[in-house]
Amino acid sequence: MSILVTGSVAFDHIMVFEDHFKHHILADKVHELNVSFLVPSLDKRWGGTAANIAYNLRILEQDPIVLATAGSDFGPYLERMRACGLRIDGIRILEDAMTAQAFITTDLGSNQITAFHPGAMFRAHELPISSLADADAVTVGIVAPNGKQAMIDHAAALKAAGKITVIDPGQGLPIFDGPELLALLDGAAVYIVNDYEWALTLDKIGQSEAAIAERVGAVVVTRGGEGSTLIRGGLGNVDMAADRSDINSVKAAAIVDPTGCGDSYRAGLLHALYEGLPLETGARLGSLFGSLKIALPGPQAIPLDPAAFRARFEKEFGEGF
Repeated sequence: MSILVTGSVAFDHIMVFEDHFKHHILADKVHELNVSFLVPSLDKRWGGTAANIAYNLRILEQDPIVLATAGSDFGPYLERMRACGLRIDGIRILEDAMTAQAFITTDLGSNQITAFHPGAMFRAHELPISSLADADAVTVGIVAPNGKQAMIDHAAALKAAGKITVIDPGQGLPIFDGPELLALLDGAAVYIVNDYEWALTLDKIGQSEAAIAERVGAVVVTRGGEGSTLIRGGLGNVDMAADRSDINSVKAAAIVDPTGCGDSYRAGLLHALYEGLPLETGARLGSLFGSLKIALPGPQAIPLDPAAFRARFEKEFGEGF
C-alpha cells in the first residue's frame, strides 16, 4: 500500500524584498502598475507541490509515489530525490520542455508575489495514474496544484477507483470555474485550502459552507499562524469527533520563509489518513510541520530526522502519534 502524490515538481527561485510591498504599491494606480523590487539575495531551491509534500512524508517514514512530469533540465533534481529516498518511478521526463519554474518574492510581512512558468507540468495529463505499475496499491492520493487537465483526470481516477482522495487546488484554484471546482471536490475524502482559497471557493461555487461540506468527508482550512479549522462533511469517511474543530498553530522559532509551509502541512494530513489516525492528529502534525518549515529557507528544508520530529510532536502536544 502507498500514498500517491500528484502535482508539480519545480525549481523555486526565492528572493526576499527587504521592505513591505504595500509601501510601494499605490492603491489608486493598480490599473497602471509598474514597480520594481530590489532583491539582494537569490536562492534556487528544489520545489513543486508534489515533491514538497513527498519530501515531508519521508520525515514521517512514508514511501510516497510522486506522479509528475519534468523537463530536460531535471537531472540534478532526480539525484536529489534519490538522495532523499524518494521514489522516482512516477516521474516522466519530457525532453522538449523545461521543468516548471517558480519565481517567488517575499516581503518582510511574509507576503509573496509569484511568477510561475509551467513548462512540462502543463502536459501532466499525458501521465495518467493508470500508467503506474503499482497503481492498484495506492490507498490514499492527493491532487495538488498541477496542469488543469491533469488535476481533473487524477481526481476522477482516484475517486472512481475508491481511493481516499484529497483535493488541494492551492494556487491552481483560479483556473477552475464554479462547476469545474464543484466536480473536482465532489466525493473527496478531504478538501484542503487556506482561508483565502476557502473564501474564493465559496464565491466561485455560490453555495454555503455547509452545502459544500456535505459533498466531502471533511474540509480543512489552514490559517497560517492562527492554526487551522476542520469541518466534518457529509460523506462520513473521515474520523472527526465534532462537526467543527479548531487546531492551534505551533509557535515558530523564527519567521524566515513561508514557501512550502502549506505543502508540509499536507504531509501530516496524508499521514493521518493513510495510518487511519483522527484527522485532528493530521492537523496537529501539519501545524508542527508548518512551524518547523517557516523557520527555515526553502520548501524542502526540515531535516530528514523522524525521531527528532516525533520527539518534538510529543513535546508540543503531550502525546505521540
